[in-house]
Order: sequence, then structure tokens, then C-alpha cells
Amino acid sequence: MTSTSTAAVHALAALPQPYLLFLGDTTEAGFAKTAIGLHDWAPEVCVAEWSLPGCPISTGLPTMTPAQARAAGARAMVIGVANGGGVISATWLPALVEALEQGLDLVSGMHQQLGDIPELAAAAERSGRQLINVRVPPRGIPVGNGRKRSGKRVLTVGTDCALGKKYTALALARGLRGIGVDADFRASGQTGILIAGSGIPMDAVVADFSAGAAELLSPDAAEDHWDVIEGQGSLFHPAYAGVSLGLLHGSQPDVFVVCHQPGRQHVLGYPDYPLPSIEDVIDLTVRLGRRTNPAIRCVGVSLNTHGMTEQDAQAACAEISARLGLPTADPMRQDGRFNRLLEACIA
Repeated sequence: MTSTSTAAVHALAALPQPYLLFLGDTTEAGFAKTAIGLHDWAPEVCVAEWSLPGCPISTGLPTMTPAQARAAGARAMVIGVANGGGVISATWLPALVEALEQGLDLVSGMHQQLGDIPELAAAAERSGRQLINVRVPPRGIPVGNGRKRSGKRVLTVGTDCALGKKYTALALARGLRGIGVDADFRASGQTGILIAGSGIPMDAVVADFSAGAAELLSPDAAEDHWDVIEGQGSLFHPAYAGVSLGLLHGSQPDVFVVCHQPGRQHVLGYPDYPLPSIEDVIDLTVRLGRRTNPAIRCVGVSLNTHGMTEQDAQAACAEISARLGLPTADPMRQDGRFNRLLEACIA
């Protein structure tokens, strides 16, 4: 008998692990961020990857079929794609059915629910496997009340989607704990939730309740406690700015870090929309964030320098830091620049 599970703030401890990561037929690394994020931040629960012909993206894990992954110990296949709209492509269905028939549960962070697809529901019924949907908000989310909460908060914001807000938040939380600060990572998207085991998928929350969801995500805490909140989208995004604004208002961040990828010229998937400048993001975030926290301020910039040489990455960080007068670092390089960014967060 199949069961359809939903995951919200505290309901992910029982997910079947380890995973086979499914990359589908995506050709853009930014849309494979769920698989790549799991491999980078939770490698201990990732056995292998599997993709359809023509997919050039790889996490670096060995390639296995569902049968091979099941024999190697995998218990579930995670749809590792986060495409626009969160739609499960019809071209994936034979592969998803095969995974179920080979004894793997299916875990999805897509907007489209697995159980709503007749082929998957029937295959899960036949095989006795689970269809597990992560991108489901908890019930009973209240409307935001705007009340100032105790504790401290840092929010990662971006010039665009899929350029490092989650990685930056994870690295900041880990770095703060490493210097003795009481800090938690607060996941607001499906990949972060799979990594952390808890959170709220902000982009699946009804718009009127988005600020309230952000308030639930980061509740009252001790005065010396820091919540590091994973940002979503961008205030300049033509489709997702509403999610970003609700998260900003409900998070009430004391400080924020701007995330940017040097060289990206336009919004991912929207070639007619040029990327905003870091300065514009800082200005708009402060102006809108002051609505619920008048003391909000920017403390630094996080750069995604993946693919750049060490020399070019350091030069990019130095140029932006000198231009803005703010510490700038790539958190994945973990050098002295990142330490200065950490210190700025809690100064």
C-alpha cells in the first residue's frame, strides 16, 4: 500500500536514506541545485547519481541505475532538479517508475506533488513504495504579526536565484558555531530542508501567509543566539520577488549578506532582465527591510567564484570589498576573507 508523506518544519527525521540523486535531463547547473547541494553538504547520505541521455550535469558521484543503487544500499531516489515552476517533466516518468519498481522510494522537492501523477501513484501502489513530498508547508501558518522577536538574525539575499544564498547561510552557520557562537541554519527551500532535516518551503506558502511563515521559521530565541536564514529568489526577480519580500519582512533580519556570482549578466532563465548591481540590492533590501526592522544593515558580500582561478577569485573579492567598504568572500574557499565576513555578522 503506497503512502504519501509531507514534510514541514519538524517532520524530516524519518526520510529514507541514503539517496540516489536524479538529475533528469537538465542542461543548466543552476537547475540541478538540489542534487549538487545534497552532494556538497550531505555527502554521507548520497550513494550515486543517475541522469537521462543528453544531461551534461554531474555532481561527481558515480553513475548508477536504480537497481545498482539499491544493491549499493540506497533506499530512495531524490529528484535533484529545481526547475522553474517545480514541474515534473513527462520525460522523467519512465525513470521515476523504474526507481519505484526497483525498490526505491521517491523524494521530491518539486511544486507538483508526486501522488497527483497517475503513473507514479500506480507504480507506488504496485511496488509498495513511498512518494514523499518535501515542498509542502505546515498547516495553520498565521498571518505575520510584525512583532519584534528576541534573538539575532542574519538573512542571505541575492542578486538572483541559484547563486549561493543557501551555501552562504550554511557556511555562516557552521562558521559561527566554529567560533563559539550559538547559531542555527534555518532552511527556507527544498534543498536546504533536505540538508537540515527541517524548515519551511517559502515558495510553497500562500502569499498572504509568507511573512507569518518566516516568523515561524525563526522564532524567539536567547539574546545571544543567531539564526542564519536561507534566502530565496531576489527582490529584483521578475517572477519570485514576492517570496523574497515575504521572507525579508517576516525574518526581520538584524543584518544581511548579499550573494552574487561574478560574470552573470542576466537573471537565470530570463535573458531580457539584466542582473541588478550589488549596490541596488543593498539599497532596496534596506529600504524594504526597515518596515519590520528599522535597524537592518548590510554587513558583507558573498561571492560564488566557482570556476574562477584563485587569483581571479581573490581579485573579485578585493575589488568589491574596496568599492563597497564591506568584507567580501567566497564562503566555499574558507580563507581570511571569510573570517572577516563572519566577524562582521556579529559585530
